Amino acid sequence: MARENLNDLMAFIVVAREKSFTKAAAYLGVSQSALSHTIRTLESRLGMKLLTRTTRSISLTDIGQSMFDDLGPHIDRIQERLQSLKDLNSKAAGTVRISTSDYAIGSVIWPKLEPLLKEYPDITLELIDDYALTDIVSGRFDAGTRLGEQISNGMISVRIGPDVRFAVVGSPDYFSRHPYPQHPNDLIDHNCINLRFPTHGNLYVWEFEKEGKSLNVKVSGQLVFSRIYQNLQAAIEGYGLAHVPRDIAEKHLARGELISVLEDWCPYWDGYYIYYPENRNHSKAFQLVIDALRHYKHP
Repeated sequence: MARENLNDLMAFIVVAREKSFTKAAAYLGVSQSALSHTIRTLESRLGMKLLTRTTRSISLTDIGQSMFDDLGPHIDRIQERLQSLKDLNSKAAGTVRISTSDYAIGSVIWPKLEPLLKEYPDITLELIDDYALTDIVSGRFDAGTRLGEQISNGMISVRIGPDVRFAVVGSPDYFSRHPYPQHPNDLIDHNCINLRFPTHGNLYVWEFEKEGKSLNVKVSGQLVFSRIYQNLQAAIEGYGLAHVPRDIAEKHLARGELISVLEDWCPYWDGYYIYYPENRNHSKAFQLVIDALRHYKHP
């Protein structure tokens, strides 16, 4: 295939991925009219319609979808390989995009990467606060983070943080009006602050363990949030009980703003891992980020 056709294919892949000529043109650094002409030329040369355009949206035809599914990963790998070759003789630079959560950012990622950014000013970091467990490949992320090392096939995982312990906390004002729970099942009678995961829309089930026995409890209450720090703040203000990582509640416990209960049912869990596709050629900037995040257990 002629060299210019590869450029046309790249343009098609970006338009198909972005579902927008405006966004695709900005990504490619060309005008919308030039991009539209490129796609029309490609369709004419192939003798098939790849996109269906309306005034408000762009969708792929069946042939266009098949072409995108077949060629997209190969085009991405070509770009990644070219970038890796450039990195051999260049300084660390470029953008690293990570799908993560507000808690992971505050507790693990930012404290470790802040010094790296000062040392390498040409590295750009995008930390996307996302509890939805987004597919990092289709979302065009370089990596994602999760608690525990259970990940999909074809992914590499690297431990980046220590074990995490959760706590059930409430304010002194709340406990002046409600008894302390003595067992996780007692939480059913309490006003609990829930966390909803965007992935499937379900509420987080509170997890407990004691002497090898695991117990999951579905709680209810007046408030539901999608971010863990909001749950913590609502508990401080007396709206109910929250199930949060203990380290973010620690200073409030020390000040007497919160009281921890059911501590013998709150063990340590595996900490955060960063994961990424194993078949990609990653940039020097990405490798530096992974090395900076890597967690080393002390003997």
